[in-house]
Amino acid sequence: MSRIDGLMKLSQLGALQSCTFDAFLPDGHGLTPGKQLNLKMAYERALTFAQKPDGWLVLKGGYGCGKTHLAAAIANQRIAMGHPALFVSTPDLLDHLRATYSPNSPTGYDERFDQIRNTPLLILDDLGTQSNSDWAQEKLYQIFNYRYNGRLPTVVTTNLELEAIEIRIRSRMVDPSLVQIVHIAAPDFRRAGVDQEQSELSMLSLHHDKTFDNFDLRERELPRGQATNLRNAFDTAREFAEAPADWLVLNSVGFGNGKTHLAAAIANFVNNRGEPVLFVLVPDLLDHLRATFNPASGMRYDKRFDEVKTAPLLVLDDLGTESATAWAREKLYQLFNYRYSARLPTVITTATPIDEIDPRLATRMLDGSRCTFFLLEVPSYRGGVKPKTRRKR
Repeated sequence: MSRIDGLMKLSQLGALQSCTFDAFLPDGHGLTPGKQLNLKMAYERALTFAQKPDGWLVLKGGYGCGKTHLAAAIANQRIAMGHPALFVSTPDLLDHLRATYSPNSPTGYDERFDQIRNTPLLILDDLGTQSNSDWAQEKLYQIFNYRYNGRLPTVVTTNLELEAIEIRIRSRMVDPSLVQIVHIAAPDFRRAGVDQEQSELSMLSLHHDKTFDNFDLRERELPRGQATNLRNAFDTAREFAEAPADWLVLNSVGFGNGKTHLAAAIANFVNNRGEPVLFVLVPDLLDHLRATFNPASGMRYDKRFDEVKTAPLLVLDDLGTESATAWAREKLYQLFNYRYSARLPTVITTATPIDEIDPRLATRMLDGSRCTFFLLEVPSYRGGVKPKTRRKR
């Protein structure tokens, strides 16, 4: 019993006792249908876990999206059911361990560390906000590794992209045989009614009408070879939308032949499923980055660039239409290199021949192990080919 009492003293649920499933708003505040569906899914996953903790649950999302509320609700429900649970923020967890080194500490380090590693349910809030000293990384790895090997129920919340988490810990957090990862796309609850769109960068609202259902395959218009090419492009895009992974490049000779429609259809398909997506025109992206250098800008450059670099799904439309200054080339290379190394799902459209694209970008776009490169060999929808007519007999 003293062991459970010790865990309860470590838990930080005093201010979070009101964070229950009944008090959570699974419909959010004025969310788009996609984000509302996503938030309900996160709520249901957390509730199911609370009823029977099994494996690990990772709640990932921006500040104020509800992940801490859901994590605390799991802890509160388990405690109400008579089961012990340790809820603690990552920085405070490390502070508790450091405190045992004090000669006045009533608890020794070994005892405290054993309590944390073996708690029946560990809920670790705000992973990534701790000071990443070598000591801190080593302690966290020991905790994660012990619980991973023992398959002990664990909940983790973080606003970091998984690629930014220390590799030894990340490798355990992404094991699908043990871990379910839930990305919460809802905006900050504390800013209800403000900035509910995913990002001011995104132009997806301008392409909301572009779907797979209304894509014109031009089967009665094009010669057989071109019609087959367009059908293959459609199938490739649809397959990518169903399970976004790595990169898809839609290239063509000229404009107006359907690649932007297919890219937007992918984005809308994913967005309507409740998953976040950033759709942006490349010249506009560079303009947004430049705008952060203005002293009156309310957005820092590093925050804006990180938003793009780490987007769960990024659609870059019309690569090659930007002004190719040295600065622009460098920013695009940094963006491409980050997403290529992290293998983040990315869709790129371009009408520029691949041999005219910056070689640093082109080599990544042509890597067949990470990128599907599709060349649309069809003319423009806007008067490129006249419809076939039946010959009178």
